[in-house]
Amino acid sequence: MAQSHYFAAALLFGVGVVATNASAAGLAASDLAAQVRTQGFTCDKPQGAEKNDSASRPNEEVWILTCENGSYRMTVVPDMAAKIEKLDK
Repeated sequence: MAQSHYFAAALLFGVGVVATNASAAGLAASDLAAQVRTQGFTCDKPQGAEKNDSASRPNEEVWILTCENGSYRMTVVPDMAAKIEKLDK
């Protein structure tokens, strides 16, 4: 019986992590879209953002932002303007 409680707790924790990651992705998309707009690009209705872990480095995150009207590769460095590249659809 104790094992089933551990399993249930682990399952609930895992669901919480997935929900948190999904929420973080939505938050990241709206934050990145705001950054894109402040730098002169258009991002109508952000659809999502995905971090590219293999291209990211410490203090330099690479994201793919998908908007209704296009996609962007963004290199984000704290306290600096992002490097933004418009991607072909």
